[in-house]
Amino acid sequence: MIEVLHEDAHLLAVHKPAGLLVHPSRLDAQETDSLLQRAQAQLGLRLFPAHRLDKGTSGVLLFAKDAATAGRLGEAFRNAEIAKSYLGLVRGWPADSGLIDHALARDPERPSQGQPLLPAQTRFRCLRRFEWPLQTQAAFPTTRGALLELEPLQGRRHQIRRHCKHIAHPLIGDATHGKGPLNRLLAAHLGTQRLWLHALRLQLPARLGGLRIEAPPREPQFMAAG
Repeated sequence: MIEVLHEDAHLLAVHKPAGLLVHPSRLDAQETDSLLQRAQAQLGLRLFPAHRLDKGTSGVLLFAKDAATAGRLGEAFRNAEIAKSYLGLVRGWPADSGLIDHALARDPERPSQGQPLLPAQTRFRCLRRFEWPLQTQAAFPTTRGALLELEPLQGRRHQIRRHCKHIAHPLIGDATHGKGPLNRLLAAHLGTQRLWLHALRLQLPARLGGLRIEAPPREPQFMAAG
């Protein structure tokens, strides 16, 4: 059953599980299950996705109950009026905080060369550093990791994932931008194979009601990170 975080006359906020598409997509044509289909069946409503999360990402996701609300929310997301906060487990020990200012090509599935680069900034704050008792490099008996809070200032596709790779601290479980051998070892150690990225919080602007919605992570690894 889909967990409902907030519902009113125009808006539905749910807790998206990791590993579930938001809606059917040609990028994953073999997958027939989706959050949209489950939520519509559970609530008996027609819903409109207001934004997207990657299949592997968990956390807060908004649906509109009508096309007009979907349009207003979509515009607010495009104009970066909606503040977003994520939790991510990354490899290594990043700085205490910082701003990743690194322009990104629009389509990460295509070579960047020849594509226009779009401005992209992500703030991060290190919440916790730790070491996993796994040897993934010959010179070190343990593997360093960190729990970050990440705030993308835009909504470029895979922005957080690409920015974490850019600063050499890729997200754990990221099959595209991370390290395969490390991901496999940590999946066995943590007991879960997933992209360790969670949409923790959304803050709507005042003109859209100023609603603040949070989805506490279900996995204890996002808190204890071990």
